[in-house]
Amino acid sequence: MGRRKETITYPSGTFSTSVHEGSANGSGLEFASSLDGQESNVVEHYRPRVSYYMREQAGNFHYGKQHPMKPHRLTLTNHLVLNYGLHKYMDVYEPRRATEEEIREFHAEDYIDFLKRVTPDNQETMQTCFSEFNIGDDCPIFDGMWDFCKIYSGASIEAARKLISGSADIAVNWMGGLHHAKKYEPSGFCYVNDIVLAILQLLRYYPRVLYVDIDIHHGDGVQEAFYTTDRVMTCSFHKYNGEFFPGTGAIDEMGSGLGKFFAVNVPLQDGIDDRSYTHLFKTVMSAVMETFKPGAIVLQCGADSLGLDRLGVFNLSIAAHGECVRFMRRFGVPMMVIGGGGYTIRNVARCWTNETGIVCGTDLPAELPNTVYREFFGPDYSLHPQLSGRVINHNSRAYLNALTARILEQLRYLKGAPSVQMQEAPPDIQGFLEDEERNEKDLMDDQDRDTKEDRLGRREHVAEFYESDHDQDEDDIDGSTSVGV
Repeated sequence: MGRRKETITYPSGTFSTSVHEGSANGSGLEFASSLDGQESNVVEHYRPRVSYYMREQAGNFHYGKQHPMKPHRLTLTNHLVLNYGLHKYMDVYEPRRATEEEIREFHAEDYIDFLKRVTPDNQETMQTCFSEFNIGDDCPIFDGMWDFCKIYSGASIEAARKLISGSADIAVNWMGGLHHAKKYEPSGFCYVNDIVLAILQLLRYYPRVLYVDIDIHHGDGVQEAFYTTDRVMTCSFHKYNGEFFPGTGAIDEMGSGLGKFFAVNVPLQDGIDDRSYTHLFKTVMSAVMETFKPGAIVLQCGADSLGLDRLGVFNLSIAAHGECVRFMRRFGVPMMVIGGGGYTIRNVARCWTNETGIVCGTDLPAELPNTVYREFFGPDYSLHPQLSGRVINHNSRAYLNALTARILEQLRYLKGAPSVQMQEAPPDIQGFLEDEERNEKDLMDDQDRDTKEDRLGRREHVAEFYESDHDQDEDDIDGSTSVGV
C-alpha cells in the first residue's frame, strides 16, 4: 500500500466546550467493576479542559523502509480525531520546537552535539561515534532526525507548561512518549526522552509527579532518570521475561536511595486479556494514587500492548486499553496523556483516537469517519476491530494475585506521600525564565532608585551620615523612626 501525503487543514482557532461524561455503554467493551471501594476517591462529573498538540510535519519523517516505527501513524490519528469532530471539545495547538537548551536539561552535551550534526549524507564520516551512541538497526540515522526530536519534545514540554499554568486539566500529545531514550544515548527507536523533560518541568510546580506506562515495553529510560528520587513515582505495566526488550522491569526493581520503593514494576507474561489487565491496573493504580497522592500524572499510552501489534504479544482490545485512560481520568488530577510504541499503525490510530474521545468525555461512533486514509482501516472500518485471541494467555490467576500482593506490600513501605517542603527546587527547564526574572528585578530596582532620587533630589549612599531633613536620626518620610545601636 503506497504512502499518501496530504496537507491537513488545521482548525482556524481553538475550541473549548463543556461536555458530559460519556455513557459506559457506548462503543467498546463494558467491564465489570473491580474491588469494592477502590474508586471511592474518584471525581464524579469531571469535565476537564483538554489541550491537544498536533504538528503536520511529525507524520512525514521516515525511519526506513523496513523499520517498524512509522511516524505516519500520527497523520492517521490526527485525521481521525479531526473528522470525528473532537477538535470542538479541545483547545488545539501547533506547538513550537524544543530548544537545544531545553533538551540539555536532561541529555548530555556531547550526545546532543552528535544528534545535531549527524545526517544520512555524512554518517560515513561519523561512524566512529556510532558504537558510543548506540546507533544501529533500532536507532538508525534518518533525514530530519534532530528536527523530529525537537518537534515531539517541544510538544511535551509545552503540554507540561499548559498544566502548570492551569489553562488545561488534560494535555494530549500523541507525538511524545519516547520512553527508552537515555541521558547519553538513544534506545528502542527513541532519541530524546520527552517524558523526562516534561516531568522535570512539572516538578517546578507539583511536589510529586506520577508516571504511568501501559506500553508493552518497560519504561526504562524514565525509571532510570528518576530512580533515586521520591518526587517521581514510575509505574510500568509491561511484558517481562528477562529477554524481551529492554530486558529490565523486574518486580524487584524498586528504586534506590531516597527513591527506594518509588519505582513500581508490573511484569506480565504473554497474552494477557482485557479483563485480567484492567482489573490488575485498577487495583494497582488505586493503591498508588492513595499512597503517593501525586499533584500531576503523566500517562504513557503505548499502543503496542494491543492485540495483533507487529511487535507486541498481548491480547488487549482498544476498549480495554482506553479503559486505563478512563480510570486515570476519573481521579481529576492534572494529567498529560502521551503516545509511545505501536507498530500496527491502523490500530494505533484507532486506539489514540478513541482515547482522545475518552479524555474529552464523549463517546465515539464505532463506524470510522471518512478520511483520505480510509483504505488503511479496511475491511471492517470500525473503531473497535477484533484484536484479541491470537496469543495464549500465560498469566494465571495465581500469578496475578501474587503479583498484586507483592506490589501492594511494596507500597505499604512508603508510609504515605513524601513531603518536599525542604527540598531544593528542580532546575529551570524553560531556560529563559532566569533572564526574564532577572530583567524584571533589574527594572523594578531601577524604578525604585528613580523614585527615591525624585523624592530626595539626589542619590544617597546607604551608609552616608549627615545632618539634614533626612538624617538617620530623624523621623523617616512616612513618619516612622529609625532605631539603631
